[in-house]
Amino acid sequence: MLRQPRHWMMTFALAACLVLAGCASPATVALTGTPVPPATVTAPAATQAAPAATAAAPVTATTAASTSTAAPTATLPPPTATTAATTAASGPITLTDSLGRVVTLAAPAQHVVTLAPSNTEILYALGAGSVLAGRDDFSDYPPEVTQVPSIGNESPHVNAEAIVALHPDLVLAAGITSPDDVAQLAKLGLTVYATSNAANLDDIYKDIQAVGVLVGKMDAASKLVASMQDQVAAVKAKTASVTTHPVVYYELDATDPSKPWTAGPGSFVDQLITLSGGTNAGDIAKDQYAQISLEQLVSQNPDIIVLGSATFGGQTPAMVAARPGWQSIKAVKNNMVFAFDDNLVSRPGPRIIVGLEKLAALIHPELFK
Repeated sequence: MLRQPRHWMMTFALAACLVLAGCASPATVALTGTPVPPATVTAPAATQAAPAATAAAPVTATTAASTSTAAPTATLPPPTATTAATTAASGPITLTDSLGRVVTLAAPAQHVVTLAPSNTEILYALGAGSVLAGRDDFSDYPPEVTQVPSIGNESPHVNAEAIVALHPDLVLAAGITSPDDVAQLAKLGLTVYATSNAANLDDIYKDIQAVGVLVGKMDAASKLVASMQDQVAAVKAKTASVTTHPVVYYELDATDPSKPWTAGPGSFVDQLITLSGGTNAGDIAKDQYAQISLEQLVSQNPDIIVLGSATFGGQTPAMVAARPGWQSIKAVKNNMVFAFDDNLVSRPGPRIIVGLEKLAALIHPELFK
């Protein structure tokens, strides 16, 4: 579902026990000769705020919708911020990944296969797109990546044969990759590094820095992270003085419009809405990703509806307005229903900042003219 191939945030609910069992805190980065703190990588339970949900989220199509109301445009400029230079490793590179596995490369990777769109986008953002030898089906950004051979998707398991055939010196798995698949690839002699199941922006920053080390782009990674942090700070500065916090309903899936899926308290979308100066209508849910009833939504009476479901299920503002019982909602009455590219917030990579800027511009357009 994700384009990361399931929705990376709803994956918490789908696989908190199945996929994340054995995961540890976000990856610890260390060069050879630098001790890797063992206490942070061996805990069997994930520490990245993976919610324990009781229902699986519906899987939906990934066709982007053509909608009548578009979100304001935001761009992610080339990294310009500077940080202390990081010297390239003179010997083997050793990192501890999100599964607590110690991963060693003799030198920066030159032939990489990615198993999730987030990692693919990180490579390109670091200027390392040329090392990409294979990708998953859902990796479609930047557009030129579609010319790279695909190894399929992770459902129900990764295509190990296709990956081995590409002779990678590094496979970049992700938080949504099954630990069993990671173990299988490792048994075949492949070097596999699993990035985190990111729960916040700091986790994404750490993943970018780790990938930068693995492909010899440490300086680029540091600059990219600094640039992203600057952009987040700019949004915070603009929204710090707002006196109104519009209620925002972010829709993930509307397969059943009488009980749609939304982002609940503590979820990534919840954090982005808060950073954008809004109030998340999904805060009434018990889980980070949950279905809410139409009655609950009407009671929340959101000022703004953001359709991440436009990307998944082709939902449009017109379709929302035609849903039985939705006409009384403030956002529908005031034409404040917006299609939104959910890939910007469902892929824990560099474009998450573009997602934040777009959300902020929808919630407080007066600040982003």
